[in-house]
Amino acid sequence: MKAVVVFRIDRRSGVATYLQIVRQVEQALRMGALEEGDRLPTAAQVAAETKVNPNTTLKAYRELERAGLAEVRQGAGTFITRSLVPPQSGPGSPLRASLAEWLNEARAQGLSGPEVDALFRSSFAAVYPGGADAG
Repeated sequence: MKAVVVFRIDRRSGVATYLQIVRQVEQALRMGALEEGDRLPTAAQVAAETKVNPNTTLKAYRELERAGLAEVRQGAGTFITRSLVPPQSGPGSPLRASLAEWLNEARAQGLSGPEVDALFRSSFAAVYPGGADAG
């Protein structure tokens, strides 16, 4: 089992807390940080780390289960049931290697993390003007 996902809750975002948890699990699945068979932290663990009511985490886990991404096994925990990593962007893919090369080049040229993020976001907006869902 890999490292446990760490949730970050932004109480000022306007997004329901349980949805923030769902979206962070989905993002971890897309990035390959979580894979099929990985165990999610317990509701009590998430509550202790984020100061969120355990019922909120359980609601998020039920939503993940409804979406077919997780499975609650009584007495054992909540486990990931499928990946969201597109084959062309998974670990070892040419796209991921190119992006890592680009990030290393940006760091070598002295760009900070926030500068790289801003550069990526502006480039992303130029290619996907309608946002992440635009094709």
